[in-house]
Amino acid sequence: MEILGAVQCYEWGKLGDSSLVAQLARANDSGLTVDPSRPYAELWMGDHVNGPATIKATGQSLTENIRTDPVGTIGGEKATSLPFLLKVLSIRKALSIQVHPDKPEAEKLHRQFPDVYKDPNHKPELAIALTDFQALCGFRPYPEILRLIEEWDPLQTLLGSETLARFRANPDRQAVQGAYEQLMRSEPEALNRCIDAIAERMRSAPAETNGELVELFLRLVTDFGHDVGVLSIFFLNVLRLKPGEAIYLAANVPHAYLDGDCVECMACSDNVVRAGLTPKFKDVETLLRLVSYECGPPAAMLARARLLREDKQPYTRTFVPPVPDFAVSEIRLPASATTGGAYTLDNPDTGSILLVAGSRKASLTTADGQHLADLKLGTVLFLPSSTSRTLHLKLTNDDNDDEPFLAFQAMANGFAANSP
Repeated sequence: MEILGAVQCYEWGKLGDSSLVAQLARANDSGLTVDPSRPYAELWMGDHVNGPATIKATGQSLTENIRTDPVGTIGGEKATSLPFLLKVLSIRKALSIQVHPDKPEAEKLHRQFPDVYKDPNHKPELAIALTDFQALCGFRPYPEILRLIEEWDPLQTLLGSETLARFRANPDRQAVQGAYEQLMRSEPEALNRCIDAIAERMRSAPAETNGELVELFLRLVTDFGHDVGVLSIFFLNVLRLKPGEAIYLAANVPHAYLDGDCVECMACSDNVVRAGLTPKFKDVETLLRLVSYECGPPAAMLARARLLREDKQPYTRTFVPPVPDFAVSEIRLPASATTGGAYTLDNPDTGSILLVAGSRKASLTTADGQHLADLKLGTVLFLPSSTSRTLHLKLTNDDNDDEPFLAFQAMANGFAANSP
């Protein structure tokens, strides 16, 4: 069944038609008027309480649809909701530096601070780039962090001689933890002086410094002023993903999305521990207690997809994270893919959600030929468990014949080997 995603207009989203979220939402909803001055940040496709999708034909919420018939929709008598939430994000301005708690910690935070942490679930995430995509993710290698600190006198002054001496003596996990805690607990006046001094040097002598770091620092200063998160770029990896590349964010991994468009899938939760690049509540002490100081180069942060059925589905690669809540398949069919017949898709017995993210059109049928939907840019389907286990995809002739067909299918992770 075709569904309409819920559009979230957060302040950091891309504006008007420049937002892929707006483009996808309007392509699937002729009644949507896009305001050129409004940010269109996220498109939610699922049954999360803060933005459930609706059935296009009836206007019923997906939440109600599943609760009415959990066996026929998600294949279980006990579960009454999807374990995952599928999104598209269009980012103009950086999101907060954050971590997500694991499940035991989420339950504890929800009990103690229900107004801040509104559910007891964990929130592992997978982000797959749709355009060039920039993010902070995980700590840089420890020696690299020390090298960057050594390059910036104001940062050395902020951290203090004792912290710096310990770091120089042994640049290991403990040293990085001490330095990052010192940074995050800095007094506002000292923080302001440090950020101003670094920005002044960058503006006066940009040729002396790392060009990408300079551009990012000055952009964040423009957007967030003296926010402590601006200085986290000296500690965290800066990743630039190409379309199709992905990162998996396990519990307690520090990260921040900075720019670009992505498909994101996560456990169905909204728990975020923020500590920078945000006007929202910053729970610095909780973040410092939870954050993982494991380090590695940017390439180590990438998630790897797998061809699970290379013989029958050579154009379907699947991201299988080490959690049961979700997995995501990318279906990228070249123009010649179905010249010999239809291409096969699987629909698990717990149902799935299919998003068409490219301009090439196709049709979807059951294995016995029952027509399910015409697929075009922005089409979102909820494929309940009562749908056929095997589906057939056939490209249609249109003006985009040279374009590949691109879609993403989110589902509960029922694969035997749950590894990234």
